[in-house]
Amino acid sequence: MQLFKSKKLMLSLMAISLITTLLAFGYLRIAPKIIDLPTYHALLDSGIITKAKVDNNEVVLYAHNESYAILKDGIDIQELLKVVPIQVEKENPLLADLTALALLLVVLLGFFTYARKKRAEETKKENEANQKAYAFDPFMTSIIRPVRSSVSFKDVAGIKDVKEELEEIVDFLKNPIKYKKYGITLPRGVLLVGPPGVGKTMIAKAVAGEASVPFFYQSGATFVQIYVGMGAKRVRELFSQAKANAPSIIFIDEIDAVGKARGGMRNDERESTLNQLLTEMDGFEDSSGVIVIAATNKIEIIDEALLRSGRFDRRIFIPLPDKNDRIEILKSYLKNKPTMASPEELANMSVGFSGAALATFVNEAAINALRRESIYLELQDFVAVRQKVLMGKKKMLIFSDEEKEIQSLYQAAKALCAYWFEIDFDKITIINDRLKDVDREIESKTQMLSKIKVYLAGSAATKLKYNEKFSNATEDLLRATEIAKQMVEVYGMGEKIIPNDNDVLIILESAYKEIEKFLEGMNTTLEQIAKELNEKESITKIRLKEMVDALL
Repeated sequence: MQLFKSKKLMLSLMAISLITTLLAFGYLRIAPKIIDLPTYHALLDSGIITKAKVDNNEVVLYAHNESYAILKDGIDIQELLKVVPIQVEKENPLLADLTALALLLVVLLGFFTYARKKRAEETKKENEANQKAYAFDPFMTSIIRPVRSSVSFKDVAGIKDVKEELEEIVDFLKNPIKYKKYGITLPRGVLLVGPPGVGKTMIAKAVAGEASVPFFYQSGATFVQIYVGMGAKRVRELFSQAKANAPSIIFIDEIDAVGKARGGMRNDERESTLNQLLTEMDGFEDSSGVIVIAATNKIEIIDEALLRSGRFDRRIFIPLPDKNDRIEILKSYLKNKPTMASPEELANMSVGFSGAALATFVNEAAINALRRESIYLELQDFVAVRQKVLMGKKKMLIFSDEEKEIQSLYQAAKALCAYWFEIDFDKITIINDRLKDVDREIESKTQMLSKIKVYLAGSAATKLKYNEKFSNATEDLLRATEIAKQMVEVYGMGEKIIPNDNDVLIILESAYKEIEKFLEGMNTTLEQIAKELNEKESITKIRLKEMVDALL
């Protein structure tokens, strides 16, 4: 503020100096020219002099736009009177100009004094308003106001499994007394985990809409402020408002921005914000009617304290939509558009698309149809824009029929082995798996070997059928190698207690041979699972059990 005042005073002085200079320059410019006696007579004889003025000891002559001065005692005044009238100046013009300049300076100083006073009053009012805002929360005006969501589950297509998991939360928010009567408590936090574009925010809005409760939205990134303590203050205010409007839902999008694991490169402001979030989630009772839903696509970097029981202890994984999900999503987007293409055809050509990508897919196809001046969206429009929508996606997600068959077998082998060796999972799709990392304090060598076998199963299955190795095994090979290294270098599970360079290779090759032999004996079952995966693009653990029990 002091710097601001100094700059303002400097500008004022500069303005005054400029005005003074201009006035002085103007005065000098209009000062009459001093002439000698011959010049005077020449002017007098030419008849161009229009008037004259006696100014103290000088006579000033005016001719058109010019003025000339000569000493009064050097000329004949009577002779001059015969030519032009003479005025007698009683005041000193310089003194008059200086007086006018002084008055102007007084006016300017008065103006600047008034302006500074006015600015000081405005600054005072602004500071008072800011103090009131800060007492409430300087940044919360956009997030503490709850909204009523108009989204319902019927507006969110293709998430049948997720809807079932969230229905009890909706029922709790609608009928809390029923749950309190039996002493039932629900998780305080629900973490939605999935890749970008699968509709995590839309799902949270649908829960709020179904339950008809206030919905508080906040992005995790906006909690992290450059001002120390502001992030924690925002968290406190958010939870305070949610409790005041209970039953309600708090939704924190991209929670990894604030919930990243602590340690390493320190960020005191982010850590204080995270600590406040942990405290707030511990601070409200299970029956308070406030449910916290968060979303992330990087669960591996979330702080463990945030995932423990009593906080975000329920995790719902939202994968990329499978074929049936894509059909439902496409039907929703095509509902009000005239189209000649069937959702089934479009679903087959959009493997790996998220819900957001499917929306773009349909919109780009509509633009292409408009460009062709067609009244219908045809298959050719979708074919024309498919590559444009896929731009930037991994090549592995763009499957031809042959690639899809290979990938189906690959994932079917992983699903069968995960079921057989008791590696827990919910669903395995043609694109990714959802193997659960069970949090064990003590894990046996057999259990770790079982995980390695699951990650090597896809490679073994495709090698048995096609006698070929494929590039889709890259990520799983890295996972298997990482587990084998931990077994040898950390847990002493190699051939000997002291790590040996060959121990990792021995573990991997031994596991590969065992899983290859296992899959040879389960070939019929594996083929059936691969066929179902190729058709439906996903298989649940329950469905897999049914198939294995029926075929064995």
